[in-house]
Amino acid sequence: MPFARLATATTPTCHIGLGLAAVGRPGYINLGRDADLGDDRGVEALRTRTHELLDAAYAQGVRYFDAARSYGRSEEFLAGWLDSRPEADDVVVGSKWGYTYTADWSTDAERHEIKDHSLAAYERQRAESVATLGDRLDLYQIHSVTPESPALTDKELHARLAEAAAQGVTVGFSTSGPAQADAIRTALAVTVDGEPLFRTVQSTYNALETSAGPALAEAHEAGLTVIVKEGMANGRLAAPNAPEALRAVAEETGLGCDAVALAVVLRRPWAGVVLSGAVTTTQLASNLHAAAVDLTDDHMSRLAALVEEPGAYWERRGQLPWH
Repeated sequence: MPFARLATATTPTCHIGLGLAAVGRPGYINLGRDADLGDDRGVEALRTRTHELLDAAYAQGVRYFDAARSYGRSEEFLAGWLDSRPEADDVVVGSKWGYTYTADWSTDAERHEIKDHSLAAYERQRAESVATLGDRLDLYQIHSVTPESPALTDKELHARLAEAAAQGVTVGFSTSGPAQADAIRTALAVTVDGEPLFRTVQSTYNALETSAGPALAEAHEAGLTVIVKEGMANGRLAAPNAPEALRAVAEETGLGCDAVALAVVLRRPWAGVVLSGAVTTTQLASNLHAAAVDLTDDHMSRLAALVEEPGAYWERRGQLPWH
């Protein structure tokens, strides 16, 4: 399993990954992204930015990179970087299928992506991902599984995913929405020929949204690698949007709100990889300080008061504008 590479890594940042959702396309929902990216959202500008982030991340010990078919040209940008950095043969590359990017490089498209968890969508997008990333594709995940997703019950799809696993690709899934825990537990029960199908799970977990925690602990106990996304709550936990309790703890630790927010997740014993969604190298460096944050029990207790009801959290997330 490719994540064994991370298990043998010794750098403080080896359990922090870089997600490319916010730099693989011109529009995304992270707060503050307009100021961070500026006006030039052209393909070459974002390609250059992505490569700079990947260079900085690799130099600072990051070894997991996360893309998706729906993240614009994220796979293309990542593949180009990998081609230019043959020495980076120790990284783990993950991507996802299940959403199709439909914004045509626009920030104001009516729909930015369309969800489809059918077998036909898998076959089409798997071929696209392999054509782009080749044998560097280590992990292929179903994108944003919910309890009602047909991907949880489609036996033919499961058989095809098991075939991919037999060929050496790790098969995983990501989750979203207020019922993440239900989706995780349902996915853990999926088997092919008596063997569990999924070896990784990627879920939203942060200081505001902790509802998936118990199910993620169960997944970890079952042997899955847990990847945490949206640890910054799409910018809601970064300065200047961070709540007062988080700002106070950040001041006491002498580090940024972003580092503290990610450190909260890193403290969970089931968290295998926690993703940074940085769009500048300065943000990335600040995010990576999460590995050095020393949170006390008092800090954790005060931050626990920030937790929101899952339905309210996801409703607010759904209202964030695409920048």
